[in-house]
Amino acid sequence: MLEQELIIPNLFQKTGIDQFKGADNDTVTVKVEGVLPFHDYAFRNDRSQPIQFDEYSERKIPVTFGGNSYSAVKLTDEQNDFDIDQWSKLLRPQTRAVGRGLQRRAVKTLTNQNYNVTIGNAGQNLRGALIEARRVLNKLHAPKEGRCLLVGSDFESALLNEEKLNLAQNVGDSEAESALRTASLGERFGFRIVVDQTIPTDAAYAFASSAFIFLSAAPSVPQSVPFGATTSFEGIALRWIRDYDSLYLQDRSVVNTYNGFRSVTDVLVGWDDAAEKEIISTQEHFVRGIRLTLDGKSDYPAAASELAKITGISDARVWTPTGIKPESDPANA
Repeated sequence: MLEQELIIPNLFQKTGIDQFKGADNDTVTVKVEGVLPFHDYAFRNDRSQPIQFDEYSERKIPVTFGGNSYSAVKLTDEQNDFDIDQWSKLLRPQTRAVGRGLQRRAVKTLTNQNYNVTIGNAGQNLRGALIEARRVLNKLHAPKEGRCLLVGSDFESALLNEEKLNLAQNVGDSEAESALRTASLGERFGFRIVVDQTIPTDAAYAFASSAFIFLSAAPSVPQSVPFGATTSFEGIALRWIRDYDSLYLQDRSVVNTYNGFRSVTDVLVGWDDAAEKEIISTQEHFVRGIRLTLDGKSDYPAAASELAKITGISDARVWTPTGIKPESDPANA
């Protein structure tokens, strides 16, 4: 039921806790593949110099359990006998409440992220803005798998009214009852377009699913409770416990889950034309997602920055509704 209720957390890379049980604290690490440069060895050289060896290491992304989202309800004897004929009626709204808690934490992670690229004034040329979003993510070496365009309600209206995108025909064609499926508008330019009512209405976020990690774990069931169960599905874990308070003649039902969220940064590989060799960034950069806004100006990395030198995305060539211009161009104001 919880998996069916989630939108944004379901767009993130989901990781369970089973493989991390027994750790000393509330932080677990998720491995990210390492990066290696290639080298050339001159054909038929005199073998006076050895080949060059590099050290390989995987990066570890720490994710901390920072939340314990729950719903707790008391049910009197009278309610149990006359109002609620089965516990499933109570369990579903409790699960929905936990889902909203996870949704809010995911929104905070998404909207508080420091994005290296913002495509502004997208409302004036939505098709062009989406194509630019695809180009930028490609240049930033973001994974092509699982790309999503998450849009606010005003951004959704603008997309549906854009005849060139032809998205309006997809609304209402639901293949399943999950909240994510219902919120999906269709696919364009490699993005699965999804609307959400809890993000800023005039904003959109284009990202690969691996840009953010959603960590979930079910707390253990205490031995003292008469009924308790844990389950996990599609990387989401949940606990449900019930007991009876004889002092007040009422049942108690608690549904909860541990959770954690964070973004993923990357070491980048580029090409130095002058030296004719690969270069690896000295810093980690968030490149798996960018931001779009209906209004406002675009914001790209400074041309002198490491990110711009490696990827070629810089404020010297910024997208506008009427073409590519420098960020300093008065037309971008």
